[in-house]
Amino acid sequence: MEQNYFHSVTLDESLCKGCTVCIKGCPTEAIRVQKGRAWITAERCIDCGECIRTCPSGAKKAISDPLSLLEKFDINIAIPAPTLYGQFSSGISCNRILTALKGIGFDDVYEVAAAAEILSRETRNWLKIQKEKKPQISSSCPVVVRLIESRFPSLLDQVVPMISPMELSARIVREKYKNSSARVGVFFISPCAAKVTDIKTPRGIESSSVDAVLGIKDIYKELSQAVGHVETEESLSIANSIGVSWARTDGEGSAVYSENHISVDGIDHVIDVLENLENGHIRNVDFVEMMSCPGGCVGGPLSVENPYIARNIISSRERVLQQAAEEKPVELPEGICLFWTEELESRTTHRLDPDYRKAMQMMEEMERIQASLPGLDCGACGAPTCKALAEDIVRGKTTETDCVFMLREKIRDLTREMIELESRMPPGLDR
Repeated sequence: MEQNYFHSVTLDESLCKGCTVCIKGCPTEAIRVQKGRAWITAERCIDCGECIRTCPSGAKKAISDPLSLLEKFDINIAIPAPTLYGQFSSGISCNRILTALKGIGFDDVYEVAAAAEILSRETRNWLKIQKEKKPQISSSCPVVVRLIESRFPSLLDQVVPMISPMELSARIVREKYKNSSARVGVFFISPCAAKVTDIKTPRGIESSSVDAVLGIKDIYKELSQAVGHVETEESLSIANSIGVSWARTDGEGSAVYSENHISVDGIDHVIDVLENLENGHIRNVDFVEMMSCPGGCVGGPLSVENPYIARNIISSRERVLQQAAEEKPVELPEGICLFWTEELESRTTHRLDPDYRKAMQMMEEMERIQASLPGLDCGACGAPTCKALAEDIVRGKTTETDCVFMLREKIRDLTREMIELESRMPPGLDR
């Protein structure tokens, strides 16, 4: 695990009710509930935001940057995710939304959808030369990449080694302003909490070209007011339907023009497919698009609009773009690298102990304890499964009596023992 690892998903302990709802949905079993409060194991968390969606008390929150950060820079550039277009009715043009971004303090904009189109084209070329390592897995979702690193490291060499549309957009902006002496700030407008983590602790690259991430929900009120006050729309949008489609499930998958691809959304479905890939049950596929959020990026925890409505709006915008004048391909400026400069590494957090022999002994003890547990995976103990509880016991973090069924048996045993002791007479009085 890296030092000073940043997490965008946090817990507000004052709001936590200890209800255990969150522990069942966490894909990496990073959450436990003890003494009436939840806590998150940092090294296991992949910032997917699933707990944010499921927590009924609103105790799980996503950290994003404030709009006030614009004051730190001389020139501020917004790079909005295509999901932003799904937050406003299809009757409001993309140009109007982009113009409104300039109305809330940005000096210029560059669409992440435009970068997505470039990467779609390059991914098509990449797939043509990948004859042996199939299927190739999309690297656009940072949650999926971190999930593969921690739980499915055997699939790392099948992940497409390309930067994200967010990162490419930032590099294009940097290239445009490279001769400026002003302080240029690049702000990603995001539906996704994991993107905050992605710029703080990037994968595949040494550092990110993005300065800050603003959650859509955090600027939506101010932006929607600005949209209503736009008098003259600027011609700012250059993205085509392909790039805009990345906001929804199967957008990227369809963009690679492969008839032999699958698209998966929702963290549970992603895990299921990754398990099938690892076990060799999915073979005759060229490309796998994976999005951790239901419905794709439109289902991100920092979005505002209902994901089903947002997806419909995105599809409507795609049709409008396709029916308009002939779409012009977005060009990649010279000198910008699209590929990772660092290889991904296994970051598994499930080792019981660095010492192999001790780890094996702990594993045997863990299996013994698990066999003694009821196997109901009820979550009443504060762990998501009986196996997870057995691991916590072996690690010394809890005891078997945290299981209500084991506690009941313990109480019964103690009761029987007390009754037996109560019936005994002192040796001097026993006849």
